Amino acid sequence: MTNSKQSSSKLASQASSILSDKNASQIQKSLAGSVLSQTKTTHQTGVEMESKASSVMKSDKYSEQTKSLAASVLSQSNKAR
Repeated sequence: MTNSKQSSSKLASQASSILSDKNASQIQKSLAGSVLSQTKTTHQTGVEMESKASSVMKSDKYSEQTKSLAASVLSQSNKAR
């Protein structure tokens, strides 16, 4: 199944910055990598990444930036799951 949604160039730019930030958390880097992999492609979010992103969205401990990445990842997941 392909995905018709893609990460925005603004979010992709933020994701790229996160990946090169030595102070970024592992979850931020993981989400950022997923966002970048869904830029200008038809890739969709995998089950494991979907679960991580969902956990981020449900938690109060993550920043707005991290939640923004998670929301993008979730918006590109398989709706049938």
